[in-house]
Amino acid sequence: MLRFLTAGESHGPGLVTIVEGLPKGIEIDAEHFAAELERRRQGHGRGARMSIEQDQLEIVGGIRHGRTLGSPVAVVVRNTEWPRWQEIMGVEPGEAGKPVTRPRPGHADLAGMVKYGTDDARDILERASARETAARTIAGTLAKRMLSYLGMEVISHVVAIGEVTSQGPMPQPGDQETIDASPVRCLDPEASAAMVEAIDRAKEDQDTLGGVFEVIAHGVPFGLGSHVHHDRRLDGLLAGALMSVPGVKAVGIGDGFELASLPGSKAHDEIYPGEGAPRRESNRSGGLEGGMSTGEPIRARVAMKPLSTLMRPLATVDIESGEPAQAVRERSDVCAVPAAAVVGEQMMAWVLASETQRKFGGDTVAELTGSFDAFIRAVADRFGR
Repeated sequence: MLRFLTAGESHGPGLVTIVEGLPKGIEIDAEHFAAELERRRQGHGRGARMSIEQDQLEIVGGIRHGRTLGSPVAVVVRNTEWPRWQEIMGVEPGEAGKPVTRPRPGHADLAGMVKYGTDDARDILERASARETAARTIAGTLAKRMLSYLGMEVISHVVAIGEVTSQGPMPQPGDQETIDASPVRCLDPEASAAMVEAIDRAKEDQDTLGGVFEVIAHGVPFGLGSHVHHDRRLDGLLAGALMSVPGVKAVGIGDGFELASLPGSKAHDEIYPGEGAPRRESNRSGGLEGGMSTGEPIRARVAMKPLSTLMRPLATVDIESGEPAQAVRERSDVCAVPAAAVVGEQMMAWVLASETQRKFGGDTVAELTGSFDAFIRAVADRFGR
């Protein structure tokens, strides 16, 4: 089965990703990783760190001559700012510098300080930083490459930033380039311009903005996931993966919360005869029923809170003195919703790749695609097409 592990701190020497369980023969090289890492760095509202800190990556195992070997893939993303931080974040014994004692509301600082018994929030915030998602992007890129052999594509777009909401259509396969051309990764040009203005106003006010993004997977077959056990349900796996993205506070599958206010006659996707398999004319369920994929596009809406590091810090307590204080200020963004949407793609792709590997297996790409194609043919034969 697929699994991945990441290690590293925000201002450490670098981030490490190890991915295990990939079939042999996936075409992949440094350019694929670099392209996805660059997409993660973009978006109106990102801070100065995105231009200062570059993603320098090194593939150290699991790939030979541009193809996976079937052994674990290991990639290091170097931190180009490391020389400035090696005294504070050094591995060897030494002075750590002035401790960070004023935890930020909304961040992992305080809970982590109490959990690990430290008076220095830097012990917590360095790993809790969303910088860790650069390492996840490595795993997600590999997952996307694997899914591409089976005709699956995972894309994302921004639906709302602050109070500005897009009325644009659901993205289709091939729309990713158009989405990425928007400064906020929104398909609706009018909403995109209004979102940029809202971010600029928040920056002037020394504030931050959250929003909503949508992740869609096209080409997913029937039957990924399972109704049998709670931890095999695909909707639960996707919700957990998307909730793990820093800053995410809610995940809705399909029409999500909107379905709760509808009568059953208007909440479900009726089934009709179709070519190759039964089809739906709506997709309120987001491509999932009973914890399994229905063959329709899988769609999840994800809500991200405003970033917790503000240039006008909120009230907190200085852990060292016990006195009221202002929260510490770390370099931050005004809005990171467009970047979080890219990370959401990586997490959805990872879950789908894991469940695809579970269902179809195979130590090589040829075995995986052979099993997948046989299943698709069996479904078509069953319905007489």
